[in-house]
Amino acid sequence: MALRESDRDTWSAEVRLPYQCIYRWFCIGSWLTVTQAYSAAASFVPQLTEKVLQLLQPRAEDKVLDVGCGDGQFTAKFVSAVGAVLGVDSSPAMVDAARTLLGPSTAAATARAAFRVVDCRHLGQTDIVDGSWDKVVSNAALHWILRDASTRIAVLQAIFDCLKPGGAFVFEMGGHGNVAEVHAALLAALVRHGLPLQQARDASPWFFPSDAWMRETLEGIGFVVDTLEVEHRPTKLTLDPDTSSGTSGNTGIEGWVRLMGASMIETLPPDVRDEAVRSTCDLLHPVISREDGSSWLGYVRLRGVARRPTPTT
Repeated sequence: MALRESDRDTWSAEVRLPYQCIYRWFCIGSWLTVTQAYSAAASFVPQLTEKVLQLLQPRAEDKVLDVGCGDGQFTAKFVSAVGAVLGVDSSPAMVDAARTLLGPSTAAATARAAFRVVDCRHLGQTDIVDGSWDKVVSNAALHWILRDASTRIAVLQAIFDCLKPGGAFVFEMGGHGNVAEVHAALLAALVRHGLPLQQARDASPWFFPSDAWMRETLEGIGFVVDTLEVEHRPTKLTLDPDTSSGTSGNTGIEGWVRLMGASMIETLPPDVRDEAVRSTCDLLHPVISREDGSSWLGYVRLRGVARRPTPTT
């Protein structure tokens, strides 16, 4: 297995498309592939990863499992520093992109790597969970993976079981209150277009836990929590390209809403979805806009390191 190091800096958010079968996406007036849509509206994932990479402390002998690896851009930032990496993600399109970026045929391949399509909600049902991993890392993915309450604890238990005694689980994800303004605006749009409130809540694709919940849950599984921190990190949106003029047009909130809020918007009839997106963006505009015209979302990051303890003799 071979992998390469890449250094593409973009801004930090995240996406896991709600349906694995979607390979093309209508975004900002044109049809895009999943990976193109990701780059257009959520290309910021790899940029603000310095802190989670510092927590990872990659070593040449490490065997690392990257849970929710996406298109491989984050994996590329540490691969040359470790011995082997397996990236897993539920999206076939994202796994294909990671293989293209970091596969053995790439000229800059510097370390062993492999990528697999895995529904990480059911990680515990795979042969990956064998107690052989030095580290498990997850960046900007767990708030999607843990959304399903019925599998939430099982996912974290599987991560624990993946690790060697003394192995580390290093993660960064959305924390309680993450993008609260967009979340509330999307819920309001669904209700305004006739969806019952509980059904709108059920359509939300995210789980943003508090640090208290995460600590209690990890310790209940058996982890020793080394560090757990919450960071409020306002994040500037990119601009959507104006496809008619080739210049930057509206603020990037439309692309963000269409991509990240896809599972919520798709609960509505097709003929009202565009209107729901527009009304969401109109509601958000005065809330997220600064004096210079830029738009910012209220990201809240929850990151930490938890270890599988070494048995005492």
